[in-house]
Amino acid sequence: MKFNTKTMPAFVGFLIAGLFLGSLAWEVVERILHLIPALENFSFTMEEPIQVFDFYVLSLSFRANPGTFMGLVGSVVMFFAL
Repeated sequence: MKFNTKTMPAFVGFLIAGLFLGSLAWEVVERILHLIPALENFSFTMEEPIQVFDFYVLSLSFRANPGTFMGLVGSVVMFFAL
């Protein structure tokens, strides 16, 4: 798919989906590795969450990990492969 103003919403959707799915997949891999006694303390996930916005009653934050960036790269590759 070519990137232009007509396909920009699809591109942003791919980026958000890649970010979410990559982060989720990495978290699953880390939790599986935590079951192995030798790898109990294995983690590449950030300790402090990134604050997107923080109102008194509503807050949005996320913790980035390598899967986040792999998901973003994968979503860009998938978008241009279509």
